Amino acid sequence: MAKKKITQKVREQVKQRAKGYCEYCFYPEAYANQFYSIEHIIPLSKNGTDNLDNLAYACQCCNGHKYNKTHAIDAISGKKVAIFHPRKDNWEKHFCWSDDYLRIEGLSATGRVTVELLDLNRDSLIRLRTVLFAFGEHPPKR
Repeated sequence: MAKKKITQKVREQVKQRAKGYCEYCFYPEAYANQFYSIEHIIPLSKNGTDNLDNLAYACQCCNGHKYNKTHAIDAISGKKVAIFHPRKDNWEKHFCWSDDYLRIEGLSATGRVTVELLDLNRDSLIRLRTVLFAFGEHPPKR
C-alpha cells in the first residue's frame, strides 16, 4: 500500500501549532538551513496514523535521531520508557532549561531518554541558543 502524502493544509496546521519551532529541541525554523519534517510521533510502521494528534513539527536532526523509535532505556533506572510525546506529555513535567538556558535537562526518565536519544543539546543548538539568548529570543515563549 502506497504511503499517503501529508497535505499542505495539514503541514501548515502542524507548523502553526508548533509556532515554527521543532517540537523536540525548540530549534526555530527561521534559522534552519533544511526544511522541517512532519514527524509521526507514533510511526506508521508501529501503527501510528496521519491524525493531527500524531503529527509533530521536527527539525531534520531530531527527526533523524528519532526515526521510528518510541522508547529507549533510561540510564539511571535501566528501564525501557517512552520518549516524549508532544501531544500527550507536559514539557515542564519532563524537562527544564539549565540555569543559563542553553541546555534542556531531563527531569524524568522520559525527559532523560529524550534528551539523550534526540541529542537535544548538540553543539549547533548550544551555539544558536547562546546567540538567541543574547538577543532576547531564547528560550522560546511557549
